[in-house]
Amino acid sequence: MQTPFTFLRPGKLVDEDLELVLTRTVEADPTKHHVPMYEFDLRHSSQLVTMGKVRLRIGSARALRYHGHIGYEVRQRFRGHRYAARSCQLLLPLAYAHGLKALWLAVDPANIPSQKTCQIIGAKYIETVRIPHDHEIYRGGARYRRRYRLGLGPISPNQAIQRSAR
Repeated sequence: MQTPFTFLRPGKLVDEDLELVLTRTVEADPTKHHVPMYEFDLRHSSQLVTMGKVRLRIGSARALRYHGHIGYEVRQRFRGHRYAARSCQLLLPLAYAHGLKALWLAVDPANIPSQKTCQIIGAKYIETVRIPHDHEIYRGGARYRRRYRLGLGPISPNQAIQRSAR
């Protein structure tokens, strides 16, 4: 029998002027092949303005072949400050606390800034895959994804994530 999924408390996720604020958690939906997900706002720590979003999906690499474990979007006027890369790095301890040993990022081949983000965080390009016609993101217009892998190592004690009391 499979152990039920438990969302964890991510704690305070801050890097200089960037703060990740948990806005919601989404339970798995096996009928849609969706895995559990955390969603965070990227906020400027002193101005309290939302600069974008980042999502961490917890599941097998196979289930996330076309979505990836991490997805991010940075609003146009806030681009150029490496907020996407810094957000990814802030989420690594949470991913590791869930037992993930590697993260996969799936990037549109035309999105050069996202490819650079993958390189900045140390993810390695593995392959480009064709999206099946029956997949939800194909229906949204996507045809290919560049897949990057980022290996995870142990986290330090001050990065520990506490179990949620959900």
